[in-house]
Amino acid sequence: GLVAITPAAGTVGPMGALVIGLVAGVICFFCATSLKRKLGYDDSLDAFGVHGIGGIVGAILTGVFAAPALGGFGTVTDVAAQVWIQAKGVGFTVIYTAIVTFIILKVLDMVMGLRVTEEEEAVGLDLAQHNERGYNL
Repeated sequence: GLVAITPAAGTVGPMGALVIGLVAGVICFFCATSLKRKLGYDDSLDAFGVHGIGGIVGAILTGVFAAPALGGFGTVTDVAAQVWIQAKGVGFTVIYTAIVTFIILKVLDMVMGLRVTEEEEAVGLDLAQHNERGYNL
């Protein structure tokens, strides 16, 4: 909810915020569970499923629920145009972020590497890199 309403915080009323939170919550849950398993990407904290998808849903739904009294858009034609603008903004942001992230990861991989050894992974990174246990269970 909070991740999704952040893009719209100044332009959406309480009912719009409630709907955005509910819709985003369902979509984020699906992405953090089923979609992650289906696509097989590694996201142990579900950062993409919650923050990435939640932000995208919230940004697009801002065009739907922005209240005219709070600076929103009003008529159905204006809302459709604003949803298109929001979607283009999301698309540009996703493409830009993907390109910059790819470049940064390639540079880091060349300089220091991105993965730990299989042995360090098996032992656990708390012990392998910090010589301590995160949890004494």
